[in-house]
Order: sequence, then C-alpha cells, then structure tokens
Amino acid sequence: MTAAPEHAPTLAQISLRDRLSPYAPLLLVPLLTVAGFVAVQNPASWLTLTVSGLAMGMMIFLMASGLTLVFGLMDVINFGHGAFVSVGAFVGISVLLTLGHLTNAPSLGLNLLAILAAVLAAMAATASMGWAFERVIVRPVYGNHLSQILVTMGGLIITEQLIIVLWGPEEIYFTRPEALKGALTFGDAAIEKYRLVAVVVGLSVFAAMRFVLRRTKIGLIVRAGVQNGEMVAALGYRLRLVFIGVFIAGSALAGLGGVMWGLYQEVITAHMGNQAMILIFIVVIIGGLGSVEGCFIGALLIGLLQNYVAFVEPKLALISNIALMVAILMWRPMGMIPVVKAK
Repeated sequence: MTAAPEHAPTLAQISLRDRLSPYAPLLLVPLLTVAGFVAVQNPASWLTLTVSGLAMGMMIFLMASGLTLVFGLMDVINFGHGAFVSVGAFVGISVLLTLGHLTNAPSLGLNLLAILAAVLAAMAATASMGWAFERVIVRPVYGNHLSQILVTMGGLIITEQLIIVLWGPEEIYFTRPEALKGALTFGDAAIEKYRLVAVVVGLSVFAAMRFVLRRTKIGLIVRAGVQNGEMVAALGYRLRLVFIGVFIAGSALAGLGGVMWGLYQEVITAHMGNQAMILIFIVVIIGGLGSVEGCFIGALLIGLLQNYVAFVEPKLALISNIALMVAILMWRPMGMIPVVKAK
C-alpha cells in the first residue's frame, strides 16, 4: 500500500492590481481634477470650474440617487422620474416667491430658512406624488420592462401638461435669495455663493444616505433586498412596504434636486425634468445599479468633465458625457460599483 502523497496547501497570491481594483473608481475624481488643471492651465479658472463642477455634480446626484435605488431594489425602469424633478422645482420656487420678505432680506439665515421651507414643501409634494405614482402607474407593470417604459413616459407627459395647466406654459424666471447672489473671491478666482451651498447640501444628503443604508436596520433590509429580495421576503420582512418606502424617498429626493437645480439655473420650465433625465440615466448607468456610492462618483465625474470640456473646447461639451459613459462601460460593463447584476 503506497503512502498518500504529501500535500502542502498554498495560498493564491493576489496581485496588486486585483487589490486596488475595488478602489479604482474612488481615484477617478481626483485624477479628473488633476487632468482638468493640466488642461485649463490657469489656477484661478481651474478653481472656479472645479467648484462649479462639484456643485453641478451634487445636484445631479440629488436627482439621481433615488432612481438608482429604485432600479436596484424594485427592478423598475422609471422614465417618469423627471416628473418629480419638475414638480419639486415648481412647488419649491412657488413657495420661495411667496416668501419675498425672507428672500429679499440681506440675512443669510433668513434666506436659508426660506430655502428650507421651499425644500420641505417640494419634498412633501413629490413624496405624496410618488406614493400615488407607484400605486396607480408602476405597481400594475412590475416585472414588465417594456410596459414600465411606456406607462412611466406617459406619466411624465401627463405631469408636464398638468404643470402647464397649473402654472402656465411660460418659463418662470426668478432670482436667488439676496445673500446667495454674487460670488466670493479667492485671489483671482470667483466662486458663486450658491454653488458652495449646493456642495454642502449634496455632501450632507450623501452622508445621510450612507448612514441610513450602512448603520440602520431599514438600511440593512434595503441593501439586502437589492442583492437578494427573495431571501429577504422569505425571512418574513414585508419587502413590498420597503419598495413603497424607497420609491417615496426617491421621489422626495428628486423634488429636493428639482428645487436646487431650479435655483442653479434661475429659471424653471415644465420640461426641465425631462431634459435632466439624460444626465440622470447616464449617472445611474455608469455608477452601477443600486449603488449610492457609484451614483455619487458618477455625478461628480459628469459635473466636472462637462465644466472642464466646456471651457477648453466648447464644441465637445455636448458629447463629453456620452464619451465618459462609453469609456466607463468599456472598462466596467456593469458600472463602477454595481450592487446588483443588470436584470
């Protein structure tokens, strides 16, 4: 009888590339800012463009963050998401216009109080609208992507027409609150005050979403539902209520984004949400389905790239976002930080 051959277990060596691969998306934003500095070749202009790009990215993140969770958790292709952006903008700006005694005051505190009231009103309106939208339009077409596209697009068109009926077909122009007008100067760089506010709001919302998803029980259920909804339901959790809650929260965030985007442009139209959907879908796709972190990084990349390219070569600004999406999908076909596989 021959002796069994000796076996010495070996540990597979993980290459440096494999170790760094999960963190590679985190390096894209710093690398893009460095590339922008090289391309712009003017420190003052670079600082202005960088803050502007970060502010734009934060506002896109606010509009897109809810949609990426809806994609990942509910497997719903909601082309009507832009309706919540438009409704949020119109409700919020309408509240701001009625608070002229606060917005016209030179006090930053009173101005921020007016914006807070506008944001709360917009989020309440879009959250209620999201609840009705899910029950009436989305729920009957769960699992049918083609029907989802058709009915949610129909919901978007109907909402746009209702906005025209309630607020009129004309664009509504307005000015920002008094204390948020103008810019702060740092040497030769001029940075708009409102864009700094947008950066702070975006970072705060991102931090709050990460805390809820990573540190709370409901966040654990949502993340588990994104990865394996059937198992979560089998454990006795009412995943349907989680679906509704996520949809309502995503709608409220879209309303917040609509107010911030309207103040950014200083004009609102019934079609503004539909126009923003291109950027929103690009961010959701390149970030990865269901990934808040991927959505955040993708939004920053879009905002920074568009500002840098528009300054260096304006004619290429229109295709810069599509080019970025193509490049990232060729590198990572499922997005930068996918939570679930595309269904």
